[in-house]
Amino acid sequence: MKLHEYQSKAHFKQFDIPIPDGKLAHTPAEAAEIARQLGGQVVLKAQVLVSGRGQVGGIRYADTPQAAQLHMAAILGSNVHGYTVTKVLVDVAIDIQERLYLAITNDRISGRPVLMASRHGGSHIEDIARDDPGGILWEYIDPLIGLRTYQIRRITSNLNLKRPLWSSFRHIVEQLYACYTECDATLVEINPLVITPDGELIAIDGKLLIDDNALFRQQYLNDLRDISSEHPAETAAREAGFIYFKLDGDIGCMANGAGMAMTVMDMIAAHGGSAANFLDIRGGATAHRISTALDIILSDDDVRVVLVNIFGGITQCDEVAVGLLTTIERLQPTQSIIVRLQGNNAEQAKTTLLDSGITNIHLTDTLIETIDEAVMAAQVKA
Repeated sequence: MKLHEYQSKAHFKQFDIPIPDGKLAHTPAEAAEIARQLGGQVVLKAQVLVSGRGQVGGIRYADTPQAAQLHMAAILGSNVHGYTVTKVLVDVAIDIQERLYLAITNDRISGRPVLMASRHGGSHIEDIARDDPGGILWEYIDPLIGLRTYQIRRITSNLNLKRPLWSSFRHIVEQLYACYTECDATLVEINPLVITPDGELIAIDGKLLIDDNALFRQQYLNDLRDISSEHPAETAAREAGFIYFKLDGDIGCMANGAGMAMTVMDMIAAHGGSAANFLDIRGGATAHRISTALDIILSDDDVRVVLVNIFGGITQCDEVAVGLLTTIERLQPTQSIIVRLQGNNAEQAKTTLLDSGITNIHLTDTLIETIDEAVMAAQVKA
């Protein structure tokens, strides 16, 4: 789960990480009043769950409250990489001498948290990794021991920070790790962490990503979720207990198991098609859950074909068949629905689907056959 910048920075403040003074605005008049309260130059930042805001006018500077009001009017309602801006963070503009990058995230290969730092703050970390791999400093953290002082000291030294900054930098890194662990985060990022001409370190931008699997014990953070920034299908899928991601293709996919779902997506791409979504219904799906999953897939206007690939272990294929028919009979979709069922009660399920007489259901036996038929049907519909 992603938090907005204003939410992330407010949370950083609770961990005693310095951030600029600022407030959230929803109208041009509010932006002008906040700028007046802050008493100087301000920066207005569109609050959308995507990076690259500055490239499309989502970040603007204002010298006066009147200018802040005009900029707010321009930003509000604008489209930033597919997201409509409904709120803007108005922060005090900070004099910047240097920009640093600082983050802690999960490293899946080593199975440990990793502390990352760079003197190239303000840039995309992916660009730094590609163009200047040596520009990123790494410290892997043993989760049983925690972040050690010598690791922070080594990062500090290799960043060539001036000695007066060492103490405050150590404090920020320690508190960032505390935030990472206590929030069950998968990423805590300050980009940039700036050095001011007065020798202060301030986090002028922040990002906080929370592990969805830990939200049951992070209710406060869960309550901060902005569902207005989600695709409606993602909201419906989360409420149903599915793992779903909207993609750019036209073949709607349903599978039980993340590995199965990813295999289907990879094979669709390898055969010249493009998946419209990732959808893992998980094990033990009932007819009602299958019906809900198909509802979600068909709610996407981009879907030209539906591909269902279920291996019946815990899941019973006859329940899958009943769930599919429930939605198909109710919605009467025109899309071809390619269905592969294997395992528990598969033959019974196939008989149920065949006896339904629904002509746009196509049963297949092998995964290759299923993929080929789905890709071909999508190309015909294009």
